[in-house]
Amino acid sequence: MISTISSGSPLLLVLVLLSWFALAISLGASSLTHHGDFLKCLLDHSSNSIPVYTPQSSNYSFILESTMGNLRFNTSSTPKPFLILTPLKESHVQTAVICSTKHGIQIKVRSGGHDFEGLSYLSDVPFIILDLFNLREIDVDVNGKVAWVQSGATTGEVYYEIAEKSNSLGFPAATCTTVGIGGQFSGGGYGFMLRKYGLAADNIIDARIVDVHGRILNKKSMGKGLFWAIRGGGGGSFGIVISWKIKLVSVPPVVTVFSVSKTLAEGATSLVHKWQQVAHKLPHDLFLQLGLSVVDVTPEGQKTILATFDSMYLGDAKKLQTIMQERFPELGLESKNYIEMSWIQSVLLFDGIPTNSSIDILVNRPQAKSRGKGKSDYVKQVISQIKLERIWERMLKDEQNGMVFLPYGGKMSEIAESETPFPHRNGTLFMIFHFVFWDEKQIPEKYINQIGRMYEFMTPYVSKSPRGAYANYRDLDLGQTSINGTASYSQAKVWGSKYFKGNFDKLVYVKRRVDPDNFFRNEQSIPSIAYQG
Repeated sequence: MISTISSGSPLLLVLVLLSWFALAISLGASSLTHHGDFLKCLLDHSSNSIPVYTPQSSNYSFILESTMGNLRFNTSSTPKPFLILTPLKESHVQTAVICSTKHGIQIKVRSGGHDFEGLSYLSDVPFIILDLFNLREIDVDVNGKVAWVQSGATTGEVYYEIAEKSNSLGFPAATCTTVGIGGQFSGGGYGFMLRKYGLAADNIIDARIVDVHGRILNKKSMGKGLFWAIRGGGGGSFGIVISWKIKLVSVPPVVTVFSVSKTLAEGATSLVHKWQQVAHKLPHDLFLQLGLSVVDVTPEGQKTILATFDSMYLGDAKKLQTIMQERFPELGLESKNYIEMSWIQSVLLFDGIPTNSSIDILVNRPQAKSRGKGKSDYVKQVISQIKLERIWERMLKDEQNGMVFLPYGGKMSEIAESETPFPHRNGTLFMIFHFVFWDEKQIPEKYINQIGRMYEFMTPYVSKSPRGAYANYRDLDLGQTSINGTASYSQAKVWGSKYFKGNFDKLVYVKRRVDPDNFFRNEQSIPSIAYQG
């Protein structure tokens, strides 16, 4: 049962408020009054029904878990929101912000639920969730080569709407098609076209945001500082972006992909060494990703490292074959390795969907569920073969799930570090995505410790002063506040400098200006208190 709060409906108000009496047993009478005042505020400020879910609602668990991608946080001991709001229109978001600020209610905003640490649906203080999944409208203007996208839409839905209207336009966002737009764009957002067109955030030309006062602001009215901050400064610090205007990019009628894997016995070490020298210097149209994993090579369980080279080229197979023969002949690619397809088919391929599937599968596609932990790094100097062999030893010792090396260069090197909050630009050879996954029967701590050991082991080989990290791969190991979002400047600087480098101080400046009381916050949000002394 979905409760809806509608202005001018006293009977419905009574029914909704009655649900709080059951909750009051655990929250206490003062909490009941507090939350009741919040609900009444929603009524007073909304002329249209807002879907509301309480713990007593039959669909509460379904809504809570629907976009909870990391089942690591779906346990009986995990803190749950005392209310979930699922706005149907922009005014509902405004109402939620107005009432939350008025009554001191901690609000978490979720658009897709892919965040590694669950910061969009977890808190260490009582909270509500504002889930944007109903706000998923997409308006594509083919002639203008732009689109307006609401934050609750997924990348797959965006790709679908573009492909339905044009076979010559695309957008450089995530390879995973169930990622929510709101989170991906706000932290940067990368995909297989980042060397050609940069990040998703680099291609945002306008936005509509609900600020702490409940006002809807666009690029002009929000000002340059806030517009700069929301394009890579991380979600949850400045307001609630409800829609984004994106600049669509050109894609050819045919793209070419290949995937080839090599074990250590097949020369993987020398190939990985060569990849580091080549991948970031390839033509901008070419993205060559490297995946590293531990695999069995014998029935008895003897293990080795498997290096998998996945590529997408914005052009035909003949041109790609010429490039690879000239720049990376050691891979030993043959004509049969090159596969031509449309750009939208490549979207399906790199998300593990059969390329002969209808693209309708991208619309409202269920999110994959897993239990895992992720971390990130940036590499600025080639790792020698001797050092690579040490890394293999460490991976094999722990049976580390794996790493992905994502090449930079191209457009990423042409954009200044200060252009957006995302600073990892020129001089970065590649990003590392560390990951471990486990199933329900396995012990999470074992795998979390594994990835921690691997991360520590990689310290000499990655960026330093600071050791960089990707804001969209939130990692609470880098530091967090003990009470939700109350970090001092010096505390936040620990993780903030890793995510944003020299841009951190500007983000703090913007935060102080637009949200001085630190209403929008989470365990790794931007503080509103500047450095003192």
